[in-house]
Amino acid sequence: MPGIILDGRKISAEIKEELKERVRRLRDKGIIPELAGILVGENPDSVTYIKLKEKGSTEVGIYSQIIKLSQDVAERELFQEIMRLNSNAEIHGIFIQLPLPAHLNEGKVLSFIFPDKDVDGLHPVNIGRAWLGQPGFLPAASIGIYELLIRYGYNVKDKRVVIINADNLLGKPLASILVQEKEGANVTLCHPSTPNLASYTRTADILVVSVNKPNFITADMVKKGVIVIDFGANYVEASSTEGGRKLVGDVDFEAVKEKAEAITPVPGGVGPMTVTMLLANTVTAAERKAGWGIT
Repeated sequence: MPGIILDGRKISAEIKEELKERVRRLRDKGIIPELAGILVGENPDSVTYIKLKEKGSTEVGIYSQIIKLSQDVAERELFQEIMRLNSNAEIHGIFIQLPLPAHLNEGKVLSFIFPDKDVDGLHPVNIGRAWLGQPGFLPAASIGIYELLIRYGYNVKDKRVVIINADNLLGKPLASILVQEKEGANVTLCHPSTPNLASYTRTADILVVSVNKPNFITADMVKKGVIVIDFGANYVEASSTEGGRKLVGDVDFEAVKEKAEAITPVPGGVGPMTVTMLLANTVTAAERKAGWGIT
């Protein structure tokens, strides 16, 4: 029997309804959650993501503003803009749309955002807090995956979690969530180039993949009953009857779903969760600023 489809659109919609209520309570106290983003250049994918963030903000009642800077903006000018946002008490969350042009040092830029406004969870302080199990912000994709698992009723306690990704946006922050004592998962981070990768993936109770290579994970690489989280994004030629190009993940979906207990589709799995969790971080930042406690 094919695995359960983990519907990111459905869970995202549920979370947005919860955010609307939290925003309503803030607005009743005269507080309007505000999110500010900086877009450097006009990368088409970045422009698309920005529009999704603006649309999502409007849906839940967050005020958003986007500062657009030229592709060749000087580092000093970018830092001045970030500091202006840092010092604006009405702004609760700040994000830098990635990637940045090559002449800008991404790590240095991200470190310039105040940690309590870093709703992307990429400041070194927030990264440290995550590994220590302290309150802070984490990248949206990692929280989105965690929320999908929990809201579908999957307990990670004592489960073997294999993550094929070791970057700062997904692999490391997701591991930092799952290894905490209250979660209790046994986590393995693998690079896509790991020799005999299947010897790791076949042991996974939960397999998370983000390498942007279509059909990277095949049915013979997973065990029966695995839960598969696919965060790949690849455009491939569609069939002659479909025409054009279509978006697929990193997993051979049709084959793997026959062995999996549950699996995320692409599109419609983790993707819809990412913007929503950024919005959730922004609302949390506003609540903390209001002195409503740390959650």
